[in-house]
Amino acid sequence: LGLEKVPKDLPPDTTLLDLQNNKITEIKEGDFKNLKNLHALILVNNKISKISPLAFAPLKKLERLYLSKNNLKELPENMPKSLQEIRAHENEISKLRKAVFNGLNQVIVLELGTNPIKSSGIENGAFQGMKRLSYIRIADTNITSIPKGLPPSLTELHLDGNKISKIDADGLSGLTNLAKLGLSFNSISSVENGSLNNVPHLRELHLNNNELVRVPSGLGEHKYIQVVYLHNNKIASVGINDFCPLGYNTKKASYSGVSLFSNPVQYWEIQPSAFRCIHERSAVQIGNYK
Repeated sequence: LGLEKVPKDLPPDTTLLDLQNNKITEIKEGDFKNLKNLHALILVNNKISKISPLAFAPLKKLERLYLSKNNLKELPENMPKSLQEIRAHENEISKLRKAVFNGLNQVIVLELGTNPIKSSGIENGAFQGMKRLSYIRIADTNITSIPKGLPPSLTELHLDGNKISKIDADGLSGLTNLAKLGLSFNSISSVENGSLNNVPHLRELHLNNNELVRVPSGLGEHKYIQVVYLHNNKIASVGINDFCPLGYNTKKASYSGVSLFSNPVQYWEIQPSAFRCIHERSAVQIGNYK
């Protein structure tokens, strides 16, 4: 449509407002007045760089706010407390302040990928008050470590394509409900011993396309991990107890996917018993290193 501002006099019974792919540069106070029944607001792919602090005040029932592909340098304060989903990838966001997320107790999904965020720009415990947060994605940014003070409610953490160089055990502490951890396409060369103990319910671990020289410790004892991506690393050998518990005790959950291809280790150098707890032979992808 080529709109440069939010249209006036929108019907008060509007529940979904889709203004994506326009040329809106600013969201002003009063733009959404009377829209107290709005559930979803889609502002994707505009040129928004400014949002008035009171712009969202009337939206007491808003559950979904999509701000991706704009020119925002920060997320707005005073977002509606009713929000369940915030998506703001592909902006110019460099700071994440605690004040912005304060009181957003209903948010389940937070998507902040492809922004120039640095670790120093994330305020300590920025997400701590988000008691229901289940899914967070901060991929393709400039962060160098796992953000501190993530809420224990998280089940999925996607930090792929960043500049993380190592995993410290305390970086994962408290994430007892985490089921999926994405750390592919970083520069991770080491995973500290005990890291996996802090995520006892983890089912999927993506560490492909990193700088790992060995299989992370703790996989053998972990009860639930089923998928481990380790391809495209620098792993030169696989130990007999790297994946399976000592002896022939079976793991609680069987692996459904282990990838080791594109590593220096040759498949004939790996003892077959290293995979003794894996019942599906097709679950293991070793392949060759080019």
